[in-house]
Amino acid sequence: MIGSTRTLRVWAYPEPADLRAGYDGLSALVSGKLGQDPLSGHLFLFTNRTRTRAKVLVWDGTGLCVYQKRLEQGRFALLWKVGRGSGVELTLSELTLFLEGSRALERVQLSPAAFVPRPLVPASPTR
Repeated sequence: MIGSTRTLRVWAYPEPADLRAGYDGLSALVSGKLGQDPLSGHLFLFTNRTRTRAKVLVWDGTGLCVYQKRLEQGRFALLWKVGRGSGVELTLSELTLFLEGSRALERVQLSPAAFVPRPLVPASPTR
């Protein structure tokens, strides 16, 4: 699969996208609608209106790549409510399940929230 670290972020575009768009069209959606940098190295997921096709846009360090998939049966999961307006953040594991056609993502959040370590508090001196 694409990448393998937890620090890699995945953003799902919250509306059906015109998947005829190429690198420049998808990049414009990322920067204009999601407010993200398409050259950040993160992954950006787009689906068509019927959720039978998906594209993932990613910068690999030397250029933009577009990965696409068409389901022969069924539909991709609906990750957002209609008209929500903001992107949905996924983990790489959730993206993998999504691209395999899993519908479990519609019902429950599968991945825990990102862990942010807190600074250690020095122990108080004992008397």
